[in-house]
Amino acid sequence: METNESGKEKTAVEYLNYGEKTAKRAEYEAWSFRLAGPLQVLVTNESYGVEKDAHAYVVAVEDVGGVIVPRECECPADRFRDDYDCKHKLALTLGSGPVVMEAAAAFPEKSLESSNPVERTPVADGGRPENPECECEELGGLPCWSCYQSEGYE
Repeated sequence: METNESGKEKTAVEYLNYGEKTAKRAEYEAWSFRLAGPLQVLVTNESYGVEKDAHAYVVAVEDVGGVIVPRECECPADRFRDDYDCKHKLALTLGSGPVVMEAAAAFPEKSLESSNPVERTPVADGGRPENPECECEELGGLPCWSCYQSEGYE
């Protein structure tokens, strides 16, 4: 595992390059995360309410020296800007901690053959809508974002 200047193991956040504006948006906007396949997480900006499906992007992750790190996002900001990483990658790193990214890294390719993947229709800005139904079963007993909001978890 790589180390930083202080000799501590590097965290996933330390691999990202982002500005103050991106950090604020990643922190205060509402996010949900769903495994999309091996090394892939669907990151949805729930702050957009009924338009959230147009603000859902797949973020690819990879193992870098024992740390799972977001590497590519299909959003326009990540595809067309070279100076900073996008808010979706930072939100994934901050919001889920290592749990969702490690699950994506451990996602077995065989499970794609036996599962019913969510059909996603492209929208104008490149976003992908997600399945609006409850997904609690896929989260191993944890509430999905819809249930989390409706049941008032703290």
